[in-house]
Amino acid sequence: MKNFKKTLVVGILLVSFFVGNFKSATAQEEDPKYNTITTGVPFLTIAPDAIGGGKGDVGAASKPDLYSQFWNPSKYAFMEQDMGIGLAYTPWLRNLVDDIGLAYLVGYKKLDDVQTVSASLNYFTLGDIVFYDDQGTTTGQNSPNEFAIDVAYTRKLSDYFSGAVALRMIYSHLAPGVEGSYPGYSYASDVAFYYRNEYRANRKRQTLSAGINISNIGAKISYDKGENHNFIPTNLRLGLGYSSEIDRYNTFGFYFDANKLLVKTPDPDVPEEDYEGTSVIAGIFQSFNDAPGGLKEELQEITLSTGLEYEYNKQFILRGGYFHENAYKGNRKYASFGAGLRMNVFALDFSYLVSVAQNNPLDNTLRVTLSFDFEAFSRQRK
Repeated sequence: MKNFKKTLVVGILLVSFFVGNFKSATAQEEDPKYNTITTGVPFLTIAPDAIGGGKGDVGAASKPDLYSQFWNPSKYAFMEQDMGIGLAYTPWLRNLVDDIGLAYLVGYKKLDDVQTVSASLNYFTLGDIVFYDDQGTTTGQNSPNEFAIDVAYTRKLSDYFSGAVALRMIYSHLAPGVEGSYPGYSYASDVAFYYRNEYRANRKRQTLSAGINISNIGAKISYDKGENHNFIPTNLRLGLGYSSEIDRYNTFGFYFDANKLLVKTPDPDVPEEDYEGTSVIAGIFQSFNDAPGGLKEELQEITLSTGLEYEYNKQFILRGGYFHENAYKGNRKYASFGAGLRMNVFALDFSYLVSVAQNNPLDNTLRVTLSFDFEAFSRQRK
């Protein structure tokens, strides 16, 4: 117990030191410039489930779960169950409307001890919208929507290490029925790796983990048949994790993620046609040193999130977390809380978000996630 407390304190001090230095490096300039990076199909960056969402949007190195497809698909190699399927729903702008939301369907199947396949459907609906022409005349009512379908292959490379690749098809139609607006299409891929080392110390099982996921590496998207193009949200996610048994029934975990969009940073001194003409691969490599404000602005583009998870008897779970984004890059800062209940076949998870800076579309919104364990169902039938 003493060693666990020491490890926890050291971990908290290390993260505090990192965050402190990060804030110092991103201190406000005398002449601050707000330079938010925008991309097409931003719904691909919304946390779809209440498990990661309840921990401050952490998931690169956390404990493997059914919704790893979004956070880091290589975690499926360390799933204990043979097969599972889940459904999650996230209301959007619930304080204003009741028909905008994100639905997420995911499933995985182990082929053998080292191979796993998985797939998901990510569907975002903007509800019913009435469109008007330049004279204010109603031109009709439509239901804009976006979705992405992906499949992934995961392979266990050693007892401690796994890798995964995912392929994704993206569709987006934001103004159906409006003249000059067309559906946008894109294709993308993910490359992910996961390290997980379980060991015993002081007769207690402990786990160290690390993960990386480069997601949405793919073509730009256009809504006007190629006249203009938008980058899709290619993202680098890095994570670290540590969990330990407190005793036979209680487990505690601490997780940390850092994210950076791998797309070109807008520069007011660069002509728009040059920005449009930057290729996807060039944008990825340039994203590490293209900010007009130099290294200081590059560091401002990194978002940080931390999460805690307490588990009792592998049945009841409490979660909490915090997400930080620099004020000049979007200013998203929020705390999240969550809980989970594991039953024989089903699992239910909930999360709740509270902003501490600007308003968030998920403010005071309850997210719900349902998971189904086929292996447990088969055992119950027998």
